[in-house]
Amino acid sequence: MTDRLGELSAAGVAIWLDDLSRTRLSSGGLDQLRREKHLVGVTSNPTIFAKALSDADEYNWQLKDLAIRGVDVEESVRMLTTYDVRWACDVMRPAYDASAGVDGRVSIEVDPRLAHETEKTVAEAGALWWLIDRPNLFIKIPATEAGLPAITATLAEGISVNVTLIFGLDRYSAVMEAFLAGLEQAKANGHDLSKIGSVASFFVSRVDSEVDKRLEKIGSDEAKALRGKAAVANARLAYERYGKVFSSDRWQALADAGAHPQRPLWASTSTKNPDYRDVIYVEELIAPGTVNTMPESVIHAYADHGETRGDTITGAYDEARKVFTDLESVGVDMSDVIATLEREGVEKFEASWLELLDGVRKSLTAAAKGTGAPNKAAKGSAQAAEQAGGNA
Repeated sequence: MTDRLGELSAAGVAIWLDDLSRTRLSSGGLDQLRREKHLVGVTSNPTIFAKALSDADEYNWQLKDLAIRGVDVEESVRMLTTYDVRWACDVMRPAYDASAGVDGRVSIEVDPRLAHETEKTVAEAGALWWLIDRPNLFIKIPATEAGLPAITATLAEGISVNVTLIFGLDRYSAVMEAFLAGLEQAKANGHDLSKIGSVASFFVSRVDSEVDKRLEKIGSDEAKALRGKAAVANARLAYERYGKVFSSDRWQALADAGAHPQRPLWASTSTKNPDYRDVIYVEELIAPGTVNTMPESVIHAYADHGETRGDTITGAYDEARKVFTDLESVGVDMSDVIATLEREGVEKFEASWLELLDGVRKSLTAAAKGTGAPNKAAKGSAQAAEQAGGNA
């Protein structure tokens, strides 16, 4: 049988899972993906955690303990989510060791309500870093204007960062600048640059969803012919910028000091439009030094029928620029598209965080009243896994 995911990995794409739950951890499902599907990383976000906590009873024992202790809801959320991420870091540790610290990473996001507050974002990033206490952790910081100096300050402290919610090319350039400045400060602060990792999460499918909606509204044949082209073009031009930054003399000085480049990570890669190929945002974005974080359904879809055709990015820059020119000619304002997506992205994660808080609040109340029975089997399996990998 063709190992399609193996071919994708050999083409330079790191395969990450865009999901995390305690059920996935306790069942061994995450470790199975690592062993059998070339999985080398995991991302999480408030939406993922909200779903995980609402779907499983494996959190009951921990909720009961938190309720007995009278821990407030926000701290309880941190205890629940950091427990899962710490466990996932231990599961992914072999991939971290095998790649000399490049892969095997697991991401957790700062409270999205802090997206426009620099100092609080930096403080929470530091708190999550020491609370989880694993070298293969990534702290996710959104690429808002307030997030940019937070990215630099966090990296300067030797903390690895996954920059999230990047939609536009100019903001991506600013993210790379924040990364370089952070590593330069980290070097000045005496940190080992080889231990600091970073990715820049460039969102893909949401771009097509927003642009396609505008093209449908315009309604001309020329406009409709451009549906499904904006997201891939946008990401390809981002990779072009990545290539220029990480071939510069400024970067070479950091590389000589042991630094790893900040890889572009393709996020939001599930196809939202059923008319599009279900693995389009994988097949069309293959290039060395990239990460593609996928829902499990997309991983299995690629394993079944994905086509690895070599580098599908670097030879397509002119084609991508033409897509942008054509979009402008039919009346699509890409700057407004990007601004809309960033605003909505923060708002969606804030809403998911509030949903998560509300769900934990209700669960704590139920546990305090004795109506939520602890899941002793889950507690035992989780503790066993933690003990097995906790000192790795």
